Amino acid sequence: MGRRKIEMKMVKDSNSRQVTFSKRRSGIFKKAHELATLCAAQIAIVVFSPGGKPFSFGHPSVEPVVERFLNDKGKKSTKVYNFCRSEARLEKLNNQLLDLQRQLQLEKKKEQLLQKAMKANEIPNLEPLDEMSVDKLLKFKKALEELREKMKARVVEMEASSSLLLLSKNYACMDEDEIISKNSFRKWR
Repeated sequence: MGRRKIEMKMVKDSNSRQVTFSKRRSGIFKKAHELATLCAAQIAIVVFSPGGKPFSFGHPSVEPVVERFLNDKGKKSTKVYNFCRSEARLEKLNNQLLDLQRQLQLEKKKEQLLQKAMKANEIPNLEPLDEMSVDKLLKFKKALEELREKMKARVVEMEASSSLLLLSKNYACMDEDEIISKNSFRKWR
């Protein structure tokens, strides 16, 4: 079932109206974020749900955009002017923040993988690294190096088994004449 055209009129059922509001609200906030990112625009959106609950989106935030709208009647206030001058710096900081958030997510995934590996090897939970003594850190380093070696050996083992599996599949797909001709070719070489 694909998308279908929805007639633009008020949804009668209150439950359907609330669901439609939630979906459309997230969509319009997403589009506003895209517009702000692509065009370096300052955006503020305030929406009230059918139940009267307010929702807002603003880039960089709602307050400065609303303040600019209310105070700027054809004149540029110094506060807004200074804000506009630092817009490039703000964009750079936003990009740095996004990069740091990506790195943080990667580190969290690594932590989860390490904890799974530690549980599999029955290694007890460790204290934070900055609280460990030098001896404990050296032991931990040695354990990690051993784990790396075991993982390398496992990778080699898996590659070998996958190669054998591929060879066996190729051999199974050949008919009798092909097998005989290949074997006779090897004899005469």
